[in-house]
Amino acid sequence: MTTISLCMIVKNEEAVIGRCLESVSKIVDEINIVDTGSDDRTKEIAAKYTERIFDFTWIEDFAAARNYAFQQATTDYILWLDADDVFLEKDQEAFLELKNTMDSQIDAVSMNYNLAFDEENNVTSSLRRYRLVKRERGFKWIGNVHEYLEVYGHLFQSDVSVSHMPLNHDAERNLRIYENLDSSGKEFSPRDLFYYANELLDHGKVEKAIEYYLRFLNTKKGWVEDNIRACNKLADCYNKLGLKEQELTWVLHTLAYGTPKPETCCRLAYYFLQKNEIPSAIYWYESALANKEADGLSFQNHSCSTWLPHLQLAVCYDKAGQHELGYQHNEKALKYRPQDPQMLLNKAYFEKKLNL
Repeated sequence: MTTISLCMIVKNEEAVIGRCLESVSKIVDEINIVDTGSDDRTKEIAAKYTERIFDFTWIEDFAAARNYAFQQATTDYILWLDADDVFLEKDQEAFLELKNTMDSQIDAVSMNYNLAFDEENNVTSSLRRYRLVKRERGFKWIGNVHEYLEVYGHLFQSDVSVSHMPLNHDAERNLRIYENLDSSGKEFSPRDLFYYANELLDHGKVEKAIEYYLRFLNTKKGWVEDNIRACNKLADCYNKLGLKEQELTWVLHTLAYGTPKPETCCRLAYYFLQKNEIPSAIYWYESALANKEADGLSFQNHSCSTWLPHLQLAVCYDKAGQHELGYQHNEKALKYRPQDPQMLLNKAYFEKKLNL
């Protein structure tokens, strides 16, 4: 049977680390906790699950800390998690099935990373990350912040999911690291430019975010999925500045990178809906449903390929006087969000309109 070490880096995670370790303690063979300077009960709680607790002096470099954590592993494979991640019960079972059946030739395993949920517990955004790697391959983490694990060889895509369930976090930390690197004169990689721009936008520094998104795109070396997200983020920036023409320009710019993603389709559809150009809005919302993204490593906004276009098509077909079609799309939207107040109001409206 495959043996697995969990390797984590933590700091002041007393609120969530017990929940994380409880969800994984029965499915791994070793737990390694690397603490980067906690002054709360993090290590005390971790000690209930493992004696393998190590200290690492924080040097504002996530890759360095994660690589040190990986060095503590002694088993066949290494699993990594953050303290606010958990394996839900169904995923614990799926993980054990993977562990018991995995081909020993596999070098790295990707898992779904569920980032957000709605009130119906539907996953609203997700991506894939390589979570489980063969120890003897010596794979390394790269990047001071928004670090990534460089893997290659025999790769496997699993059905296991990790769920991200944060309670709180240091919202300024990543931006602070990037700003310190920037002021020190560090030359940013294209990936760094993109993620720095994201941090700037998240902190309301819109003009500077635009500068860094453009710098990222101008390198022409970014991952195509990040290029698309950068264009959508630029559209968000110009929306915040009230510059509608520039917003549309950057939504359209995503089309230079291939088939329009559901999010792009929804953005274009909403543009036409606001102009009351209903046939065009219908076309793009239908395209959002038709262009559902494949299950890959890229970030996915699931609402744009599920309930949202159906809800908006209900609005569009109502405006077009096609109430039966509007009702059908609202019913499809309700399958994803059966308690949604707006959809329930729509249902009552259409049933009255159609004498149902």
